Amino acid sequence: MRALVIDDSRAMRTILGRILVGQGFTVSEAGNGQEALDTLDALHAEGDTPVLCLVDWNMPVMDGLTFIKQVGKRDEYRNVTLMMVTTESEHGNIVRALAAGAHEYVIKPFTADAIADKLALLGLVSAEVTA
Repeated sequence: MRALVIDDSRAMRTILGRILVGQGFTVSEAGNGQEALDTLDALHAEGDTPVLCLVDWNMPVMDGLTFIKQVGKRDEYRNVTLMMVTTESEHGNIVRALAAGAHEYVIKPFTADAIADKLALLGLVSAEVTA
């Protein structure tokens, strides 16, 4: 399964990428929403459309909310799961992101377990069984 991590922070892309690789994903990265749309189109053309996009809200060129709205307009991406991962913690912003098409919302800072729990909730990975 391929995932696309979209964040203008290289460090954050690395952190999220490592978490996703640990969950069995192959990871691509983009530094803003426009670059992410271009990457999504290129991967789709290769027959390797990501099943998951982790999307930061605040980025240059195109922000994460606009990216989510753009993806939502395109039928070929209707099966892509969109998870906002952001510092935007106001209730109104969470509602706006979910209304725009985000499937989940994670507020930074987060733990690897929080991301794994959300992925399990979305049915993208198996829930870990603890004794």
